[in-house]
Amino acid sequence: MYGDDFVVDLVKVFAVGVFAVLLASALTPSLTSFLFKNKLWKKKNKAISIDGKEARYFNKFHSEKETKVPRIGGLLIWCSVSFLALLLFFLSNLFDFFWIEKFDFLSRDQTWLPLFTLISASLVGLSDDLLQIVRNPRNIFLRKIWRRAEDGLGEGLGLRYRIILVTVIGLIGAWWFYFRLGQESIYLPFLEEVSLGVFYIPFFIIVMVAIYSGGVIDGIDGLAGGVFISIFSAYTIISFLQGQLNLAAFCIAIVGSVLVFLWFNIPPARFYMGETGIIGLTTTVTVVAFLTGAVFVLPIIAFPLIITSLSVIIQLLSKKFRGKKVFLAAPLHHHLEAIGWPQHKITMRFWVVSALMGIVGVLIHLLL
Repeated sequence: MYGDDFVVDLVKVFAVGVFAVLLASALTPSLTSFLFKNKLWKKKNKAISIDGKEARYFNKFHSEKETKVPRIGGLLIWCSVSFLALLLFFLSNLFDFFWIEKFDFLSRDQTWLPLFTLISASLVGLSDDLLQIVRNPRNIFLRKIWRRAEDGLGEGLGLRYRIILVTVIGLIGAWWFYFRLGQESIYLPFLEEVSLGVFYIPFFIIVMVAIYSGGVIDGIDGLAGGVFISIFSAYTIISFLQGQLNLAAFCIAIVGSVLVFLWFNIPPARFYMGETGIIGLTTTVTVVAFLTGAVFVLPIIAFPLIITSLSVIIQLLSKKFRGKKVFLAAPLHHHLEAIGWPQHKITMRFWVVSALMGIVGVLIHLLL
């Protein structure tokens, strides 16, 4: 029914996913021990909301959860994927064996940029997490950053600085696409290829920042992990069906590592993803969307991120121009908590919506 090449390609992708699960599972005990031994959690609870006001509803449901649970659990995700990519690359060059060579998914045209994005963006997020955890850095320079970075959204780098750094990462990605890969157009249904010329660069950056803004979805145990599994699973399917096997293997490696993270993040969470996971995953999915030419369906596949970000924007605009709130709390999942939904119901319904929108996005991309 299927040719030998198809079976081999399918085995490659699924095998990489299994390898990622095994590797992440092996790394988890050491990571967990390290996080708890060094008490890498926030030392005080968040006391302000997204607009700088007292977060009454947030603190009502999360007053005891923001402390004593380690952050930077996202380390498990990007470290597992990075280590696996390098391991398979070196093994394929050391051993002249077909199957080993087949599993290598590092390639200049498909995975160099998303892997670079995952690592660099995750390091930016890691610095933010550490500045939130370490309340009084010994280094004078870091202490000045910590003191000046508070902008109404808590400690750490601050939203302004994070957006600037994400923009820089987006600029690097846009430069690679435009100058190195020669891409300057995007695909739109019924219009085929639409040339943007040099405006491809700002468009790329805007998309990346917009998707990153949806990172505020990481507010309930298990919520973000399940959503990102659906998103990267969708792009695994798209890239595989388009013959981008290395990119498909990269995406499923992320799926596998996030699955292991989710195992330990389901309530009660053993650790939180933190910005080191959120920034890495949101920026990487943007790069993957452009590499697959599936930018048009990104708002569909990443619908939970989009609706979460929109809920914050609507709340801020309503308070500014109407003087009253639309939601009891923002982002959306905190509003659902405020009206009485238990956390497990919110999480699982987000998972269902995310899986459904992922399927819809894949179908639309394939049909149009």
